[in-house]
Amino acid sequence: GGVGKSTVAVNLAAALAKGGWRVGLLDADIYGPSQPRMTGLENAGKPEFTADKKKIKPFDAFGVKIMSIGFFIDPDSAAVWRGPMIQKAIRQLTHDVDWGGLDVLIVDLPPGTGDAALTLCQMVEMTGAVIVSTPQDVALLDARKGINMFEKLDVPVLGIIENMSSYQCPGCGHEAHIFGHGGAKDEAQKRGIAFLGEVPLALPVRTAGDAGVPVVVSDPDIIPAQAFINIAKLFMDILSVPKAKAVC
Repeated sequence: GGVGKSTVAVNLAAALAKGGWRVGLLDADIYGPSQPRMTGLENAGKPEFTADKKKIKPFDAFGVKIMSIGFFIDPDSAAVWRGPMIQKAIRQLTHDVDWGGLDVLIVDLPPGTGDAALTLCQMVEMTGAVIVSTPQDVALLDARKGINMFEKLDVPVLGIIENMSSYQCPGCGHEAHIFGHGGAKDEAQKRGIAFLGEVPLALPVRTAGDAGVPVVVSDPDIIPAQAFINIAKLFMDILSVPKAKAVC
């Protein structure tokens, strides 16, 4: 939790869409959905149904089709749900949404190895999982658990991203490693997993997310945006196969 999974997910989705791919973004964090805010759709209202009333129409932002439980509940309300309700919600968000023809569906999963992740990976044929971590040991403890979960579910781990990898002072230019540096890369090497890249800790990434516009759209030339774009290019190479369906 708190390593920037949602920020990574929305920026990668937007970057892939800019690269010409047909992209969907599913916010599967039932307890703490953040994609409505991060995509500028917080006040978009509830999604409509298709003409035959059989499917839910996703919203569209930055060329990405977007669905979240956050579109159906009050943003200040807590979803006090047990496992079966989580499972039902995940099924509806995947199977009852008119995603249309997609090249990739990116799923923004909640922290941990609970019902949402387990249900999704048992219900949908996943191409693979991407682990997001910050460099410090405490975050890597959870990252290892995530890797172990996906391995047990026979879901390939496509790679690891190190978020908040470094911080450069905008005033003096000094680079500091607030959360350490290289921990995720070292973990990837130990496990024989691809290291997909480093994303620095930068104020524009945070302000863009709060404003509802991914930094790859609002300010694509700055270093953190370029980091996301370069990772997206790696994804396009990894997923350029007919079986590519989703990344969670």
